[in-house]
Amino acid sequence: MSVGRICAREVTVAMPDENVAVAARRMLEQRVGTLVVLNDTKQPIGLVTDRDLVLRVLAAGNEPQTTLIRDVMTRDPQVVGEDTPIESALALMRTGSFRRIPVVNRDGELVGILSLDDVLALIAEEFTHIGAVLEQQEP
Repeated sequence: MSVGRICAREVTVAMPDENVAVAARRMLEQRVGTLVVLNDTKQPIGLVTDRDLVLRVLAAGNEPQTTLIRDVMTRDPQVVGEDTPIESALALMRTGSFRRIPVVNRDGELVGILSLDDVLALIAEEFTHIGAVLEQQEP
């Protein structure tokens, strides 16, 4: 199965020139912990997490209204294409030690985001189906 079949297609994004306070409010309103930072051509150029905001802004004593996303984001995130097999995406996530990865189309434009939660939900669904099959086969 490909990443494109299970990734979340609605992604909360940010622009590099936004200030951190605006991004934090967006996270709160959208109930997300990660924003994908895009360039003008809708290609992922960074990720910023709620943890980044705490460690790189608050704990560092920076002012949220004047600190820009570009200054605290993780640059050049790994991405996967929509047709990438889930197993390959998981291997990349495991070796990179991250829980989310942007999904892009052939032009490199953001089309979704894959999280470990998405994969776990898929596995849980598959186990439910397997359990139903096993129950039907009991004597």
